[in-house]
Amino acid sequence: GAGGWSPLVSNKYQWLQIDLGERTEITAVATQGGYGSSDWVTSYLLMFSDSGRNWKQYRQEESIWAFSGNTNADSVVYYKLQHSIKARFLRFVPLDWNPNGRIGMRIEVYGCTYRSEVVGFDGKSCLIYTLNKKLINALKDVISLKFKTMQSDGILLHREGQNGDHITMELTKGKLSLLINLDPSNAQINITLGSLLDDQHWHSVLIEHFNNQVNFTVDKHTHHFHAKGEFSYLDLDYELSFGGIPLPGKSGTLSRRNFHGCFENIYYNGVNIIDLARK
Repeated sequence: GAGGWSPLVSNKYQWLQIDLGERTEITAVATQGGYGSSDWVTSYLLMFSDSGRNWKQYRQEESIWAFSGNTNADSVVYYKLQHSIKARFLRFVPLDWNPNGRIGMRIEVYGCTYRSEVVGFDGKSCLIYTLNKKLINALKDVISLKFKTMQSDGILLHREGQNGDHITMELTKGKLSLLINLDPSNAQINITLGSLLDDQHWHSVLIEHFNNQVNFTVDKHTHHFHAKGEFSYLDLDYELSFGGIPLPGKSGTLSRRNFHGCFENIYYNGVNIIDLARK
């Protein structure tokens, strides 16, 4: 009715779902109870989805899985989200409500249009970026992207040199591995982060390479690595490959399985790779 949302039956199987019409960056939420009533929700879950079928729960902090709701019908309880949500659909799932009333909610969602470049890969293709040699900074490399997939294996990124040096980022059994190979010394660095990354939700990746320092971040977890000696002199071609390796069999024992899923907002040292590919 006009006083807000109140389902016919008050139990833990009810939810209020919002379709924002397009993928949106959500930065805050606010709730009230039903107008002029004894109906309000005292705690709730917040779920989000791109498709309306595959849902993920938002957690304010690792230990806090529910939002505290209202203590009366009309006071506004506002939460600024610690990490913004990028999604089209939201669900408010009541957990508890006023024992002397029913489930009742008025909600407000705050955010802005989320601008993104998305490209899909069918497991047989890759996107190759040839660097402008004039813009290369040998001391610093920063690569960032988001990906989502239902496949547990696939190559996300590959860069190779003439002498066998290569950097490969690969999804293996739902975990993400960064493999750095220095061919002359036959030294290998293999860092693995994350799990269940094949859940068809977006995951963010950041690789920062400064001299011989590497920061590898998957979602909110970062592995810092300090390599010795020749690492800062990786002999790499002016070419990056996203989604697969162009010439199979070129470098060692990798899964050879191309990526099948979506990439969003691929950046190499500030260059928007997907936007360049569209052009």
